[in-house]
Amino acid sequence: MSMGISRSRQRIIARFLIYVAAAVVAAGILAPPVWLFISSISTQSELLSVPVHWIPQNPTFARYVRIIRAASEGGEAESTFKRSMINSIIVAFFVTVLCVSIGTLSSYAFARLPVRGKTQLLFMILFIYMLPPIAVVIPLYETMSRFGLLDTHIVLILLYSAFLTPFVVWIMRGYFLTIPKDLEDAAMIDGCTRVSALFKVVLPLSVPGLVATSLFCFLMSWEEFFMALIFTSSPAAKTIPVAIAEFSGRHSIDYGMMATGGVLAALPPVLIALLFQKYIVSGLTSGAVKG
Repeated sequence: MSMGISRSRQRIIARFLIYVAAAVVAAGILAPPVWLFISSISTQSELLSVPVHWIPQNPTFARYVRIIRAASEGGEAESTFKRSMINSIIVAFFVTVLCVSIGTLSSYAFARLPVRGKTQLLFMILFIYMLPPIAVVIPLYETMSRFGLLDTHIVLILLYSAFLTPFVVWIMRGYFLTIPKDLEDAAMIDGCTRVSALFKVVLPLSVPGLVATSLFCFLMSWEEFFMALIFTSSPAAKTIPVAIAEFSGRHSIDYGMMATGGVLAALPPVLIALLFQKYIVSGLTSGAVKG
């Protein structure tokens, strides 16, 4: 009897500790975005007050109104932010299309075709993905300047695609390896070519992996800051991270506007992740089975 009671107590304690640990992790994850939102609706005096006001006494959404109505009433930084949102959407969309199109075909070749030196090529691709952009920024800048591509959408699309395509290759190759090869063989016996088997059999089965990879490409190109800062200089090409950084001036920093810009910039990725979270989980877990 006492053994049963002790075991039940141990289970209750273990479950309690799990809940406590989950609450601590959740608090650590949610605290930054919650504080970002609180900062965006706090007045400048409250943001600079000591001690810190965790709950704003006079919350205001005036900064959101300034950014939304920036085209007619806002200052230079607010107008740049609105244009940068459009630039980020354009760049992230075309980067995603290019990376997924090229990377999917390449990863299928690595997964199914007898490519000579396949392992060495895969590790070379992985090395390119791991290469820090700062190591190649000077030759890239000179090259893009020579072709007249600086401060354009094209330069960011090309650079992001070059660095993210290896990521797509590795993720999608692992996903293709989870699809039985017998399905393609059966399709080719029925008269399909390898290309038609790819589009009629393999790709429809790979939708979770394709969606997950597309979302990660979109999010990574959306939040990239370093190359966008180096290769763009005007509102015509600046992206969201650069626009948020411009709320910091030489002699002052508008913390409230930076927080507001951060909240608005985080909304599209958060909404996309919430809408397609099942594809993200299933795509990445399936692709991680084989490699």
